Amino acid sequence: MRRPATHCRRRQALVSTLTASLTVGLCLLAGLAPAPAHAQAWPSKPLRIIVPYAPGGTSDIIARAISQPLSEALKQPVIVENKAGANGNTGSDMVAKSTDGHTLLLCDTGALAISPSVYTRLPFDPSKDLTGVTMLAYSPHLLVVHPSVPANNLKELVALSHQQKLNFAVTAMGSAPHLAGVAVEKATAAQWVYVPYKGGAQAVADTMAGQTQVLMNGMLATLPFVQQGRLKVLGVSKATRMPLLAQVPTLAEQGIAGFESGSWQGVLVPANTPPAVLARLHAELTRIIRSPEVRERLVSQGTEVHTMSPAEFKAFFNRERAQWATVVKQGHITPD
Repeated sequence: MRRPATHCRRRQALVSTLTASLTVGLCLLAGLAPAPAHAQAWPSKPLRIIVPYAPGGTSDIIARAISQPLSEALKQPVIVENKAGANGNTGSDMVAKSTDGHTLLLCDTGALAISPSVYTRLPFDPSKDLTGVTMLAYSPHLLVVHPSVPANNLKELVALSHQQKLNFAVTAMGSAPHLAGVAVEKATAAQWVYVPYKGGAQAVADTMAGQTQVLMNGMLATLPFVQQGRLKVLGVSKATRMPLLAQVPTLAEQGIAGFESGSWQGVLVPANTPPAVLARLHAELTRIIRSPEVRERLVSQGTEVHTMSPAEFKAFFNRERAQWATVVKQGHITPD
């Protein structure tokens, strides 16, 4: 028995309506489902800049100088965290093993180029577990003493070191300032007693207090206290004199031919960071560190702004690692 045509048309209309409703529902559910991690926009939450040293040092100063501009550029909060320990290795290891995609490392020569030569068993491999984003700045070392020390140049300081005990404040055993002090000692036959600290700020504070008498440290973190008269500068570890300290001779001028040393700061991320994120970070950090406001702030304190591509930064890091390995071997440096 054939059904009326009107009944068939009603049934077809009902099926079409149900199909359309089901399609809309599936679309809505798909829209509510979380997108795959790789498809989500970056950054999707606050970023952390890990400084593997105590507050107040050169790396810390630079991290705080770039944190607000970076936050504004990425539309997310940027938090600076100090994770000191083992000459920067504790904080660096944390970043190397981070998997959240929002953790950056801002550190200097010590934790990356020097530690592999000083520490025989690192919990991470700087050349494999971390990827450089860009260098940010370079700060030559200042050789400074407590104002009461009766020496006004390197020659007088070396002579004094043979007459009385001089405590040399070390920002961290195996750090760039420490090895610079060792290099000066070897080149001049000076005699220091090394006193280790966990960061540059405390080393500077104790030298100003007279508990230690000699210090080599990055210009950015040290120059303000020289200008205040709380430290006396005897030399600059740069090939040419610094405009901010034009009256202070370089260590090369004072008898250590070709001597240069300093601390560079750069930003690194875990090695598995996606190329697109690496490129975005490089572009923003390069723009920020070169901006007039940030550049002038750093240059006014004796720090030179330097930027590099990730590839250039990697090549530079490899050269630094080889150079400092020689100094570590010559100085018989071991972790304290």
